[in-house]
Amino acid sequence: MPVRVRFAPSPTGSLHLGNALTAVANRRFADREVGIVVLRIDDTDPSRTVEGGEQAILGDLAWLGVAFDEGPVRQSERGSIYADAAERALASGAAENDSEGAVRLTREGTTLVRADGTATYHLASVADDLELGITHVIRGNDHRPNLELHQRIARALGRELPEVIHHGLVLGEDGKKLSKRHGHSSIAELRDEGLPAEAVRAYLDELDLPQHDVQLDLARLRRLAIDAIAGMSDEELAAAAGASVEAVPVLRGARSLVEAREYAVLVLQPESAKLPDEARPTLDRFIELRVPMPERLSLDESRALLRELKAVGGDLRVLRLALTGAAKGPELAAVVAALSREEALERTA
Repeated sequence: MPVRVRFAPSPTGSLHLGNALTAVANRRFADREVGIVVLRIDDTDPSRTVEGGEQAILGDLAWLGVAFDEGPVRQSERGSIYADAAERALASGAAENDSEGAVRLTREGTTLVRADGTATYHLASVADDLELGITHVIRGNDHRPNLELHQRIARALGRELPEVIHHGLVLGEDGKKLSKRHGHSSIAELRDEGLPAEAVRAYLDELDLPQHDVQLDLARLRRLAIDAIAGMSDEELAAAAGASVEAVPVLRGARSLVEAREYAVLVLQPESAKLPDEARPTLDRFIELRVPMPERLSLDESRALLRELKAVGGDLRVLRLALTGAAKGPELAAVVAALSREEALERTA
């Protein structure tokens, strides 16, 4: 029987990092087994449905490079399937109607169908896993308490629950379940912080299927971000930073895409700065050195120019201020390499 797994988020907005771990784990498991990933949207609870929530999830999955083969299947559109499941449970004697019209498991009283006729999460989840032919359920440890109940519901429907694999949760630095108060808890937050998709995906791939809960390692995530930026082509990096390819030497030193964009603005749209009176000798010497050199300099050529400027007493802080309007920023040699000769001379004239 071919492997079929599912990723089943509620449409509450951008994916929580723990849910993203589950999505990546399901995709990786399916790829390894040459199987299928079904995207199911668990939207039976209107109070947990956020406008645009499903679109946010689809965007996050695409950003992470997590493809699904079937779906999205929306539970809100599958009421007839849950009604049939409830009828089977009633017919088998495993469930009964209560005085208010709800359907509950016999003896233990767990609600399968509310009095208004809507299926609960537990019935809908099990009925879907069975009807969609899911062979393996891969989910976080927070669902472990539901395992025995879901097995009983599956048997009430005359079937057995698919194999279930639980993985550890992603925790904050305080050891508690990662949430909005920690920051960095959702894919949208990580994206807004300028972490490349490749870095976030690599981090989740490294976590694999942790048996125990793991603390979010921001230092590792940021190291992967630097590696991802280093691995981008000039064109990819320039596009990500909203800059021209000529600015890439500056962008290469950034630790995030947000910082890369800041560097691009600093170099390509500098603010004017008041230079000290003693700046002129340094700027004049820079002009003398820069004029005979090529229109565009390599990073090595820029570093050589700055070494020579410093050797004759040039003040590199003054040069940075003239070129960028700021007292600090990316490597000065990268700034010189990113600017054409004409632009560099104009800013130091």
